[in-house]
Amino acid sequence: MIQNRMLSGGFKLGTFSTNCSSGMTPTQAPERWVNSWDNNLKLAKMLDAAGIDFMLPIARWIGYGGPTDFHGGVLETMTWAAGLLASTEKLTVFATIHTTANHPVVVAKQVATLDQIGHGRAGLNIVAGWNKPEYEALGLSLPDDHETRYGYAQEWIDLIRKIWSSDKHFDWDETYFKNIKGLKGDPAPVRGAVPILNAAGSPQGREFATDNANFLFTPAIDLGRSKEEIAALKAQASAKGKQVGVLTFSHVVCRPTEQEARDYVHYIVDENADWEATDNLIRLQLAHALSFPHDLLKQIRFGMALGHGGFPLIGTPDQVAAGIISLHEAGFAGTTLSFVDYVKEFPYFADEVLPRLAKAGIR
Repeated sequence: MIQNRMLSGGFKLGTFSTNCSSGMTPTQAPERWVNSWDNNLKLAKMLDAAGIDFMLPIARWIGYGGPTDFHGGVLETMTWAAGLLASTEKLTVFATIHTTANHPVVVAKQVATLDQIGHGRAGLNIVAGWNKPEYEALGLSLPDDHETRYGYAQEWIDLIRKIWSSDKHFDWDETYFKNIKGLKGDPAPVRGAVPILNAAGSPQGREFATDNANFLFTPAIDLGRSKEEIAALKAQASAKGKQVGVLTFSHVVCRPTEQEARDYVHYIVDENADWEATDNLIRLQLAHALSFPHDLLKQIRFGMALGHGGFPLIGTPDQVAAGIISLHEAGFAGTTLSFVDYVKEFPYFADEVLPRLAKAGIR
């Protein structure tokens, strides 16, 4: 049986949002990421060879507008993951699935099939819902209250786990899923389940994540605050007899000199940002951003334009490695990586930064 890299030791590294147009950077620069299948496949093989742990997609149904319509082009995540798992050897590949848009009986079968294709290398990223315009685009209603949203998500994952673990036919008639008769799932995932990831910020969301996920996904805006947040999340999980690893996301601009890196950031953001898409993104993800102090809002806006608000890893290989080590020291179990052009920029990162992380003992 092939080991799922998410279940092994060491600080985890993955990529994020390569299935989406422009990746994590709402820029108008012509070299912005093209999310073609060929580019994703080429990158996946690079990551596999370099020992990167995972690829994580974003499930998106409509873009954020602006001149680039940031995330207007998206490869669907379940079929994307199937193709990548069939084409790699060690890489873990997640599918990102919205609970209210995907029936759990179908998802249980799809994820089990993914895991069979990858011989135990599939992962599931659960999205309980936050982007109301996307739900409207699907003709669905997004519950305003978190209790309903996460109550639905809990029954959704409970039913999936029941399908994976049952060797007999069973009925299901609960709050959200009713009148299910004679159900049995075969095959199950290779290990009976797959690594589960969930991003949650609300108290209800974090209860759900610490109840159900192997990894909780959260931003790293201030590492001092992150240390406290991670300790609290681990304690919350531990009180339930569970363990949770906390992941974050980062954006990389790595160049031989710091000035080259800073110049490229200036080019991508100051000269070429898609500010309309960036502001739409902020309005959806940070509903109360306008109440923030002006200097913090400016910082958030710049970070969103550079890498969707990811932790900035900007500078020389030494500086980028030091930034990743600082995330490890804060208690994070790993981070995703994004680049303006993943295929073009990852090889330099692999050649220069990964050996530094290995020398530091975190990889």
